[in-house]
Amino acid sequence: MMNPALTIPRVSAMLCLLLTMITASECALAQEAKTASEKTRFIDNSLLIAPEYPCTWPTYPFPRFQLSHQRTIGPDCAYNIDTIFIDGNTGTQLDVPPHSVTRPDLNRPKSGPLGLAYTDKIEPWQFGGEACVVDVRDLLDQAPKGVSPLVTPEHIKRFEASHRPLRFGDVVLFRSDYSDKYYRPFPEGSRFIADVVDRKAPGYPDPDPDCMEFLATRGVMTLGTDSASMGPMPNLAEPTHYAGLRHGMIWTEGATNLGALPDTGAFYCMLGPKHQGGPYSEGRAFSIVGGDLPKRLIDAAKNKRAIDLSPTLAPNLPVTSPGITTGQHRQVYLKVDFLYAEYLDLWHHGHLMDAMAGTHLVPPSFALPPEGKNPEYAPEVRGWLKDFEQKYGPRGFSSLTTEKIPLDWTCGPVRVIDVRSLVGTTDAKTWPASPPITSTLIKDFERKSSPLKAGDIVLFHTGHLDRHLKPLPNDSGVWIDPLSGKSEGWPAPNADAIIYLKSLGIRCVATDAPDLGGVDPRQALMTYWALGSREMVGVEFLHNVSQVPVGSYFLFAPLKIRDCHGGAGRAIVLN
Repeated sequence: MMNPALTIPRVSAMLCLLLTMITASECALAQEAKTASEKTRFIDNSLLIAPEYPCTWPTYPFPRFQLSHQRTIGPDCAYNIDTIFIDGNTGTQLDVPPHSVTRPDLNRPKSGPLGLAYTDKIEPWQFGGEACVVDVRDLLDQAPKGVSPLVTPEHIKRFEASHRPLRFGDVVLFRSDYSDKYYRPFPEGSRFIADVVDRKAPGYPDPDPDCMEFLATRGVMTLGTDSASMGPMPNLAEPTHYAGLRHGMIWTEGATNLGALPDTGAFYCMLGPKHQGGPYSEGRAFSIVGGDLPKRLIDAAKNKRAIDLSPTLAPNLPVTSPGITTGQHRQVYLKVDFLYAEYLDLWHHGHLMDAMAGTHLVPPSFALPPEGKNPEYAPEVRGWLKDFEQKYGPRGFSSLTTEKIPLDWTCGPVRVIDVRSLVGTTDAKTWPASPPITSTLIKDFERKSSPLKAGDIVLFHTGHLDRHLKPLPNDSGVWIDPLSGKSEGWPAPNADAIIYLKSLGIRCVATDAPDLGGVDPRQALMTYWALGSREMVGVEFLHNVSQVPVGSYFLFAPLKIRDCHGGAGRAIVLN
């Protein structure tokens, strides 16, 4: 029989060991949870744009969104080329002061300098900041049909009592979960806007004018709502808009997924095409949480350390390709007026444009057919494909259209590679020709600077658009002269350079030239096949790259259009 005096210490020792193991396990789990929370993640806060969704304002005469697959990969075209007709009140959207503030020259009661602060004039720092999520879910559906429950200063004070006072640099986001609940395909989608307008359902929660005035006292310049509009129904839309916009505020309408954000601490950003003279614009909203990156970006935006890399979109600027031969031009960028606002003395307008107008995304599906499709190329292109596959392997297939591209593919630390030394290195007798950006040049950059890393955004600085982007009639230097052989083409990476970058873990390649392909159709197609077959993306048509400081962070997001083979957007850097 065991001595009881010896048993007790032994049991105690075993208990201590067990407790130690449990404590160690708990510490490991806690560390694992901490590590997961510290990992940087991108959160999409944008609605999907597609015809069967309530993505456009439904009242007459606002136009419906249209996506046209104008050309598909086949005998007469090696690319998938899309045209879109889109109004600024589509999907997740941006409002700026001229939506309600009139131009100063009109000398009306609501006139002022901010009446000229169109979407192409907003400073890039104002697009982002620290997300402060004001929970107003208790207001959802708590109003009569056709009427919006109101967010008041008391809701803001409630947030401040639980967290901290709001301040300049914050992005106040009103979270009601309205879009999460009601943004659905038709016929259910009528509940999102149409049923409210027709007084069949309660309105979406929105701030009243007093709330906007209160936020102005805090210095808040950027807001967002997951409602369909920042304007309470039925009669406070304009008073609320003016109450905020007269202070220079901008905001997101139609945000979504705000419940995925912490109450404070996330970096929130809203980017959209840079339309000339736009009082509002379609856009892409997203947030970054976890790790040190949000704090860094918040600080940069708050201290206005931001640079806009996107040229303005305007009908008199060469923002789309005229094609190499007759009949190969892309859809020109057109402003389409549809409703005159007498008090503002401006037309509500949309745009008919190529999906790659101005600054844009190049997804893999631009140059690759979808799985199971084997297009019949033109004989010349078949020869190019044979050469490509013999050297680089299968071209492959892709269904990665724009809306499927992860946001973290097009955002990251930017590494600017200056290739301006290549300008003027081709023989005029060989034109049309573009100086090739080779893997050797990239390796030389790495030796002189530092190695490229996975996740970097590689941005080629050619200076082409800075030199040549001019309005009509002096617009031929961007596209027409290089494509026709009257001048040298812009420097462009060849397929070897793209594949070398992929070997380093690079996912996104950008350029301040019109495109990454250059003016030689064979080289261009091989470059795009190399990008697509390696599941890489491009961002094209940037400018102002010489102003980018070393160590900057690149942010680009295309419009979230379903099944689109290109993606207009805006690029900025924060530093």
